[in-house]
Amino acid sequence: MEWVLFTLGAVVLQTLRNALQSKLSAHVDTSGVTLSRFVLAPPVALVYLLSLNSAQPQTSPTFSYDFVAVVVCASLLQIAATAFMITLFKQRNFAIGAGLAKSEALVAGVLGMLFFGSYLTLLGWAGILVGAVAVYLLSTPMGIKALNSKTLLIGLACGSCFALTSLLVREASHMLNVPHSHGAAWVLLWVLCIQSLTLCSYIGVTKPQVFRQLLNAKKQVALISTISCLGSVCWFTAMALQHVALVKTLGQLEVLLTLILAHFWFKNTVSKKEIIGLLLISVAAVMVMWA
Repeated sequence: MEWVLFTLGAVVLQTLRNALQSKLSAHVDTSGVTLSRFVLAPPVALVYLLSLNSAQPQTSPTFSYDFVAVVVCASLLQIAATAFMITLFKQRNFAIGAGLAKSEALVAGVLGMLFFGSYLTLLGWAGILVGAVAVYLLSTPMGIKALNSKTLLIGLACGSCFALTSLLVREASHMLNVPHSHGAAWVLLWVLCIQSLTLCSYIGVTKPQVFRQLLNAKKQVALISTISCLGSVCWFTAMALQHVALVKTLGQLEVLLTLILAHFWFKNTVSKKEIIGLLLISVAAVMVMWA
């Protein structure tokens, strides 16, 4: 059950990061808010990898061309997913944006079965479906007709990109000839370096003024990068140890923390429908932990 502890750690850290990014998006361009997640994270990931190797020495892994291709694809998809999420925050309120992005659990289950050889138990699938219903309730507090089609499409695109990222990360960590926890650490370092270089290059060419925006919010950026990296350590390790769909379903507990933050920090109200959704998420979490 080690994956459960890593997932719960990721839930807490990602909720804090999302809240900080949502605040930052009020005065920083979407590309800059996306970059804030990655720009200072590689050194943190390197320290974690060195610490892990110091505690459990391993030989250096061999990086094949297939590994590099998978990691590059995962890196670019996560950039796209993060950009979609920031756009969601600007479309609807904080809780709804994060809720729509949680469609990734169901998408990961389907894609994992079709293309990545992930076979789940009936209890696991039941937990994923219960979680999907909960996400629907939380994402549409006024009913499906009140949900803007643009917001819905962005939410599904966000969830799909996150799901593919997670599946590719798990695949890459299993391609290295080291224990899965070490493999996850290596994949994380590769992903963060690729993402930082890619986004910095893009912003430098198209929107150089964004660097000044980030510099003016340097304390927020440093905090977001650090929290994001620690959260990614937990996510990557959990996904290396367990099927992505189960990890992401348990990770829907993030919505509970998101709604707490939305209520007390962003002053959003919590409805009876959202309370039902939270109870269903709790049921889904118990089901996948026992699957």
